[in-house]
Amino acid sequence: MRGVEAVVALVRLLREHPDSCRWTRGLGPADLARAERELDAAFPPSYRYFLAELGSCEADGMDFPGIYRTAAMGDALLGTVGATLDARTDERFPRELLVIQYDGMGGLVSLDTAWRDADGEHPVVVWDPGSAVRGGPERLADDFGSYALRQCSRALHLG
Repeated sequence: MRGVEAVVALVRLLREHPDSCRWTRGLGPADLARAERELDAAFPPSYRYFLAELGSCEADGMDFPGIYRTAAMGDALLGTVGATLDARTDERFPRELLVIQYDGMGGLVSLDTAWRDADGEHPVVVWDPGSAVRGGPERLADDFGSYALRQCSRALHLG
């Protein structure tokens, strides 16, 4: 299962486990377009669907910040937008990466927009300050949907 199909399964999985999972709320077209403008990048289909359906999510400790707002930060788009813009202040961080998660060990799990498959999906990679010495970010998955479904299933002890 890949891409959007995997996100459809992820949404179903989260809804089947309401005691262990949370999500914010989906983004509308205007917020999706604004986020892409602020990042100067287009989201792949599976990530766009995730953002439209959930906004962000957490499954038993496995967080996908997505894109969200808080009352304290007002209109600022947080999650992927804020994390990516912050990461870009480090000149070592590749501009083509979009941060989707923190790995808990100093790495930034990201979508690599420099690569696109036939379905328009970007691979998921993890970047850290030493990545360049090791030949670049490590590839974790072919697309966001399959990565997120696998990670959340593991967190819920389902796979």
